[in-house]
Amino acid sequence: MAKQTVESLIEAGKATAAPPLGPALGPTGVNIGQVVAEINKKTADLKGMQVPVKVTVDTDTKEFTIVVGTPPAAALIKKEAGIEKGSGNPLTDKVADLKIQQIIKVAKMKEDALLGKNLKAQVREIVGTCQSMGILVEGMDAQDALKAIAEGKFDQQISSGRTELTEEEKKAQEEEKKRLHEEMEKRRAEFETKAKSILAATKDNKKARKAMVDAGIPQPIIDELAPEEKKEAVAGTTTPKATAPAKKK
Repeated sequence: MAKQTVESLIEAGKATAAPPLGPALGPTGVNIGQVVAEINKKTADLKGMQVPVKVTVDTDTKEFTIVVGTPPAAALIKKEAGIEKGSGNPLTDKVADLKIQQIIKVAKMKEDALLGKNLKAQVREIVGTCQSMGILVEGMDAQDALKAIAEGKFDQQISSGRTELTEEEKKAQEEEKKRLHEEMEKRRAEFETKAKSILAATKDNKKARKAMVDAGIPQPIIDELAPEEKKEAVAGTTTPKATAPAKKK
């Protein structure tokens, strides 16, 4: 029984017989149309993301199996949250709020790559990733969500295995994301006003940067409004060259 394996990176839900997949499958003699249809079916929930697929074909019977890899957990979290990137300052700026069902969904999709021995432990791993992205879970900071999970507050939802949101929950989530964005923009404007005031009152850039840090202004805003000065060589000076050791006579 001869088997041949083809691995490729495709856009989820949009696999075609065109390169790179089609030409690679051609020599195996498998029905490419069937393979493509099956891949698109298996990757339908990942639309919009690049996913690795591995097709193993029995070159005698033309039967095939498909193994679909998954994007990184962070990419799946962003898809569930409907955002393009995480927060640049996750400690203060929150960009989205996920429901526990969405966390469970990501944990199930990544279960083979997670260390947790059960779904509850795997859910905790995904919440940990949310922490570094500035994403809330059920309205809580990740640390509070982890504590709530450990205390069993979400055991019923985890046991049920429900991973999809109702239309009402989706609508509420969008409204919360909009509120978080407006709150983040307002806070940024306040930080910028304070930073500009410090900059105007302190002519020395180095001192201004320190004053901004002391005032609790986020580093990205400091770097944007008062970039760190690059050290330049003093004119007329040269770096002394190392003297080669004298040759023995």
